[in-house]
Amino acid sequence: MSFIWPLGLLAVALVPLGLLLYRAIERRRLRRAAAHGGLGLAQGTVRRPLGLRGLIPPVLCVAGLLVLALAIGRPQATVDLPRQEGTVILAFDVSASMTADDLKPTRMDAAKAAAKAFVQKQPPSVVIGVVAFSDAGLSVQAPSNEQGTVLAAIDRLTPAHGTSLGQGILAALAAVERAEADTPPDYYSNRSPAPTPSPTPVPAGTHTSAVIVLLTDGENKESPDPLAAAQAAADRGVRIDTVGIGSPGGTTLDLNGFKVHTQLDAGLLQQVAQITDGTYRDAADETSLHAIYQDLNTRLVVKSQQIEITAIFAGAGLLLLVVGAAASLAWLGRLP
Repeated sequence: MSFIWPLGLLAVALVPLGLLLYRAIERRRLRRAAAHGGLGLAQGTVRRPLGLRGLIPPVLCVAGLLVLALAIGRPQATVDLPRQEGTVILAFDVSASMTADDLKPTRMDAAKAAAKAFVQKQPPSVVIGVVAFSDAGLSVQAPSNEQGTVLAAIDRLTPAHGTSLGQGILAALAAVERAEADTPPDYYSNRSPAPTPSPTPVPAGTHTSAVIVLLTDGENKESPDPLAAAQAAADRGVRIDTVGIGSPGGTTLDLNGFKVHTQLDAGLLQQVAQITDGTYRDAADETSLHAIYQDLNTRLVVKSQQIEITAIFAGAGLLLLVVGAAASLAWLGRLP
């Protein structure tokens, strides 16, 4: 157990000070009672002490005050909470060809719009990560169920250089493994498994709690081979759903004075999807894009979470005070 406001624990020190003050007041009361008729026994205003039972009310009241003092520090506990969770990695092609305007306003803007619409429709049980790739894979946003964080990461994407679908797939696959690891990302311990460059293959579609959504025009200019990278994902049982960005006819770009023709390579994207038992979709088909989640099976995970338990302490403290006061009235005929 820890405390959000540790300085509040100084209130615990006030409890013994209060007890000393109470004891001084009680002695003064007894002296006054003795001076007015022998403790008031003739009038029956003070009862004979009830032995051990007479100690219960003040003990309950002191315990209540201590618990309330602890509540001021705002205690929190770490609990393991089970929940259903799935992982989606949005892998964006941010190569120069994504500035083409055969999809309006540009391929990049169309991809971002489709991805943002997808993110906004996902339930909290789905954690979403963002990977941007051009001629190298780059993880932009670690998987999270905070939609605002994911949407901000998508908004930050800007076109870069060449295209390496293979690097993008491998970077997305690494993001899946980090998201579902027992230890935090980028943290090594003796529980961390040794690297396995060639894992034992499993049947396609086995790892149904995670999916990579590859948003690209499919034009591959760099190594490694995207089909080999897709096979690596298939060997881990991770599905890749490809989303074609662009038109089959393509368009011509002016890149630093050079005329470059770019067009959608739907055939390559269909092969990548087929290898991993995934599907190929068109970015303009919004309904089909949202259907990605329908094929995602969540898994039961247990994650540690800090929960503030101030209300429990406050309630317990008040209950002890009420019970102590009631017992004092019943047995001693007065409040403590």
